[in-house]
Amino acid sequence: MRKQFLLIILLIATSTAFAQGPISKGESQLNVGVGLSSWGVPVYLGFDHGVHQDITLGGELSFRSYNDNWNGNKYDHSVIGILGNANYHFNTVLNIPSDWDFYAGLNLGFYNWSSPNDYDGSHNSGLGLGAQIGGRYYFSDNVGINLELGGGNAFSGGKFGLTIRL
Repeated sequence: MRKQFLLIILLIATSTAFAQGPISKGESQLNVGVGLSSWGVPVYLGFDHGVHQDITLGGELSFRSYNDNWNGNKYDHSVIGILGNANYHFNTVLNIPSDWDFYAGLNLGFYNWSSPNDYDGSHNSGLGLGAQIGGRYYFSDNVGINLELGGGNAFSGGKFGLTIRL
């Protein structure tokens, strides 16, 4: 089912044409993929919108579930995250080729940790401020791959995914 959904999105995205490179003011893109974390493997769905030639604002939803052993007991957890981000894209300043996109920025998010009532561990819901640095390679006018490394929040390891220009 997941493969079929991604294939449909890929086909829709490649049916329209835009120029390669970071999104311009007024343009948008969709990001989908998996993350790296010590608390399970998160999946995410994000949206970025160009507010300036070199600046995007965006949002992201994420979900993960994982098991934890605490004081000899096994617990099941899930984490739902919602965050906003702002990124500066370095392509103009560094004269980077248009099929690449390098950026860095900040994010602020809320993470809801769902754990059993009898769990005494240290994971709590709350706000997280983080930073990220990443890059994309567009292998067509509308579709690219994305790699992002970050820290300071529940996505501390980073993430990898697909970018689709809308």
